[in-house]
Amino acid sequence: MSRSKKVLVIGGGAAGLMAAIHAAWDGADAVIFEKNSQPARKLLITGKGRCNVTNNCDIDTVIRNVPTNPRFLYSALNRFAPEDTMDFFESLGVKLKTERGNRVFPASDNARDIVDALVKCAEKAGCVIYEKNIKSLIIKDGIICGVKDANGVEYLGYSVIIACGGASYPKTGSDGYGYVLARQAGHTITRIKPSLVPLVAHEGYCAKMMGLSLKNVKIDVLDTNQNKVVYTDFGELIFTHFGLSGPIILSASSHMTEPERCQYKIMIDLKPALTTEQLNTRLLRDFSEYKNRDFINSLDKLLPQKLIPVIVELSRISPHKKCNEITRAERRKFIGLLKAFPVTIRGFRPITDAIVTSGGVNVREIDAKTMESKLVSGLYFAGEVMDVDAYTGGFNLQIAFSTGVVAGESAAY
Repeated sequence: MSRSKKVLVIGGGAAGLMAAIHAAWDGADAVIFEKNSQPARKLLITGKGRCNVTNNCDIDTVIRNVPTNPRFLYSALNRFAPEDTMDFFESLGVKLKTERGNRVFPASDNARDIVDALVKCAEKAGCVIYEKNIKSLIIKDGIICGVKDANGVEYLGYSVIIACGGASYPKTGSDGYGYVLARQAGHTITRIKPSLVPLVAHEGYCAKMMGLSLKNVKIDVLDTNQNKVVYTDFGELIFTHFGLSGPIILSASSHMTEPERCQYKIMIDLKPALTTEQLNTRLLRDFSEYKNRDFINSLDKLLPQKLIPVIVELSRISPHKKCNEITRAERRKFIGLLKAFPVTIRGFRPITDAIVTSGGVNVREIDAKTMESKLVSGLYFAGEVMDVDAYTGGFNLQIAFSTGVVAGESAAY
């Protein structure tokens, strides 16, 4: 392979494909090395198979949803903002729609449409996709010269873009090897940990409610060491055999460090639309209607069936106590549970269960305007391999697209 104006992209995911497309559009010969037989496998499973492709918002909103190194992304987002992402896919014939929280999905609710559009666009632009597992970089006198695959075959290139993801979902190809390649170039890798990941609960009662989805609840994440709320959200969560999952739980995980110390509690407001006094009025009405019923049989209109035996046990009110015998103090305590149902967090699920990886190539060693390495000339980075991550809502894919565009255009320059 000739090295003249050839851009080698390691990784055929969202960032890699976007980088290759824009490098090709700028006149380079773009070559994508993807270890899987098909590119963009991780994209196929994002958004539960629907692909939350971006967020229909302005740049400042994106930045507010990036807890890790947000300032680093200003240049990339100004070059390729969410509206540009939407225009890009719609120009490829993919109809989009905006849902709650300004989350953008393909109108078909099928991630395959996004993947197919990206791959076809890359092929039409002249990009070549090789099924190769790249194992090392070729660097001479501080300048990138190419890459070498698992069989020792060398591929020469004018520029190289590392866009092979983080360490989450390794079966999709995002297995953390990008960090190995970055270290070969002398880069520092910050601490790798799961982000946007389900949470493991200390209490066993979550397992008793496995599969129960609560769609309109409020959560407060309480740091018990500092006795302060570090995150609040409203939306959907799911009880699992290990603890908690769902959109607001995944976002909450980004605000936790070392949860294995059991210093965090999730306080779930099961009835956020009702004040304490309104709940008291509601319970008085229900108890009056069912005054001769057992307490445990009086809550069907108020709570999901799977939740009732758990919350009754936590209330320490006898399940067979008649409603007309429940005291004011017992009622107040029960209301307290409805407004702050506690779940103690004792850890994250494994990084392989995380949507994205927190940590990666230290962004202080990367030029934010070009995505080029400050250590090795001609080496670029894009996407999750860098130490940038965001909350749920399409923001992480937007980061991949924006940094991919900048890396691709800069590498082809």
